Amino acid sequence: MSLIKSISGIRGTIGGKYGSNLTPLDIVECCAAFGAWVKQRSGKAKPKIIIGRDARISGEMVSSLACAALVSVGVEVIDLGLSTTPTVEIAVVAEGAAAGIVITASHNPKEWNALKLLNERGEFISASDGEEVLAFISGGGIAFSEVDKLGSVKKDDTYIQKHIQQVLNLSLVDAEAVRTKAFKVIVDCINSTGAISVAPLLEALGCKVTLLNGAMTGQFAHNPEPLPENLNELSKAVLSQRADLGIAVDPDVDRLAFVCEDGEMFGEEYTLVAVADYVLQHRPGATVSNLSSTRALKEITEKRGGRYESAAVGEVNVVTKMKEINAVIGGEGNGGVILPELHYGRDALAGIALLLTSLAKFGKPVSFLREKLPSYVIVKKKLELHPDHHIDDMLNQLSEKYKKYNVNRIDGLKITFDSGDWIHMRKSNTEPIIRVYAESPSEVISNNLIQKVNQDIYEIINAERIRLTES
Repeated sequence: MSLIKSISGIRGTIGGKYGSNLTPLDIVECCAAFGAWVKQRSGKAKPKIIIGRDARISGEMVSSLACAALVSVGVEVIDLGLSTTPTVEIAVVAEGAAAGIVITASHNPKEWNALKLLNERGEFISASDGEEVLAFISGGGIAFSEVDKLGSVKKDDTYIQKHIQQVLNLSLVDAEAVRTKAFKVIVDCINSTGAISVAPLLEALGCKVTLLNGAMTGQFAHNPEPLPENLNELSKAVLSQRADLGIAVDPDVDRLAFVCEDGEMFGEEYTLVAVADYVLQHRPGATVSNLSSTRALKEITEKRGGRYESAAVGEVNVVTKMKEINAVIGGEGNGGVILPELHYGRDALAGIALLLTSLAKFGKPVSFLREKLPSYVIVKKKLELHPDHHIDDMLNQLSEKYKKYNVNRIDGLKITFDSGDWIHMRKSNTEPIIRVYAESPSEVISNNLIQKVNQDIYEIINAERIRLTES
């Protein structure tokens, strides 16, 4: 069991002991601290905070605790109830709120839950803001409100429909073009709020919709991360029902993956690439993705006359870079699409509407759409190390060894070779491992890159052992 307090909030497994798991005490402590920090930051006696949750088993309990903790420090809470991460982000701005909290552990299994903290722009709080919130949590100086100054809770379940309408109103979404196609779509809702967000969006777009795992019980029918190995049921359903498309989201509906009409995976990395290709055709400009995302986005951006920039892993880092270069679209290779016209957050609903518009105008099956995009293979591995190993020192030595190539150190170490193939190594914030991603035109080459770097790392470790022995 586990509890992780980070600059973006807290997450952990339900049950267990205070300080070691996500217990009621930890939840109340974090939410009260966040509420107190928001009051100080906003300068308001009773700031407004938006709350929403996915359909996890523990969601209602965590939400009740969070609302009570915020009320106890004088916060006016607007509780959206069952919702999605992007819906909460939109509601923060629409309500002129001072902050937001999304209760979701995203793609983690059912025993996990988390509090994702948003600022007044409906975006994930920055690293510096996160440090301040952590200081409030550990400081023990939270001032609770007197009885006449307590906050309150107001429930509002209208925001998913408002969110859908904003998506339909996007300038690059052609709802009529999609409706004329009457696409047959299978959706894996993974027993969460995709059932009340993705389904009505598709229906509004004139699609014939079949839901898999549509009961919002939080009893996930499979691992909730929308990866190929978890989407066998969806793939089979697309084939057996002769659907035009399969759609998978994660429990909080900010990640998006597609299945082609032939049952093959469109590729999570290519969700952003396909949507960006459509956007860039109509609105040329800059794009951003993180360092661990496919270079296909860079290729299509430059082909369309735009500028591509990479950012450190993490949505907040991608958003910061997008604002810096005024990107027209960005996101992450995990199926996260960020469209500034709507809001600065990963939004599966926006991605779906844009992809369907592109598909309607393309006039051919979705597998043909995938084939016209650049094709690369990313292999993702992790290298477990002993806690005594100095990961930063290892990355520094590797950086020196490969200095004749394009070396990027903004987030771990990324080496881009003359061929354009790359390998990205970054240490985990929670365990003694290095995450190692490599991309090339083939799985064999990508695996070879990882094996080569693994060998380099073990040589560094052995050299360090020898040095210590000799000294």
